[in-house]
Order: sequence, then structure tokens, then C-alpha cells
Amino acid sequence: MKAFLGSQECIEIVQYGYDEPESKEAEDALQEAGKQVFKANRKKDNKAKTIIYQGLDEGIFEIIASEKTSKEIWEALQQKYIGADRIKKIRLQSLRGEFELLQMKFSESISDYHTRIMVMVNQMRRNGEALTDARITEKILRSLDPKFDFVAVVIEESKEVDKFMVDELMSSLQAHEQKIMKRN
Repeated sequence: MKAFLGSQECIEIVQYGYDEPESKEAEDALQEAGKQVFKANRKKDNKAKTIIYQGLDEGIFEIIASEKTSKEIWEALQQKYIGADRIKKIRLQSLRGEFELLQMKFSESISDYHTRIMVMVNQMRRNGEALTDARITEKILRSLDPKFDFVAVVIEESKEVDKFMVDELMSSLQAHEQKIMKRN
């Protein structure tokens, strides 16, 4: 949602808010330039509220319905989801363990294993983990089926694994897998 608010040039209003005149008289007393800034900020605030409302279900909407500005709504939502951050951390710990235990199955194809790895990687990234291609590549190389051991050694010895992209690795492994399948 932050990205969408940013693309609509509303994120600053949501994060920092704006000063609303205390009364109609105070608004009328503003200089013309001040009125224009105030109206632009009010318009951005209304736009931000609309965007936020569209991303909420009815139950959550009831929680924030009494808030007046997009900043107040955003703060209420953050307060509501503080517990969600704790759950994310717990989920991430579980995913890290699963990632480390992942091994290619004997009958599994490289393509299927790649899909399984990337599903796990994407889940980890959604929960806040910053995984590099180097870490993913290293994980794949050490968790391949033993029939790929000599290919993994050749790749590790001949290339700089920390600069090797996951897609490049998978292409090399798929080419080798096809050679093995032709022989069998």
C-alpha cells in the first residue's frame, strides 16, 4: 500500500499529516498562497483516505471509521498490526529452518526443485528476509541430489558463486539434467 500511496504522491500526507485550520474563519484568514497549499493538502489527504479505504475489508474499516485524517487512519492501522509484526518474525524463523532443511528429492526435476526453492524464498522475502542470489545459489548447490555432485563442484570451482545468478545456475543444471536423461 505504501508503494501505491507513493505513486499517487500521497505518502508524505499519510506519514506526516498536515495542519488543518481550526475554524472556517481561520481558513478564510489565510493568504491566497496558504489557501492553495491547504486545499492541495486536503485533496491529497482525501485521495490517501480513499486509497486506504479501498484496501480494507469491512471489519478493519469499522476500526478506523472514526479517524479523520489519513495520518490518523495510518497510525490506527499500524497499531492494529503491531502484533502482526511479531507473527511475521515467528513465521520467518520457521521459514528459515525449512529453507535450511530443504533438499532435492531423488526423483525431483531441477525445474520442480527450483520452483520449490523460489516459493520458499518468496515467502521469506514477504516476511522481511533479505536473501541474496549468492545465498540462494549456495543453498541450491549444497542441497542437490547426489547425481549432481560433480556438476556442483565444477560450478563452485570454475565460477565465482557469489556473483552467479540463480537463473544462470538453474540453466546450467537443467542442461546437465537433460544430458543425464538422454543417456538413460
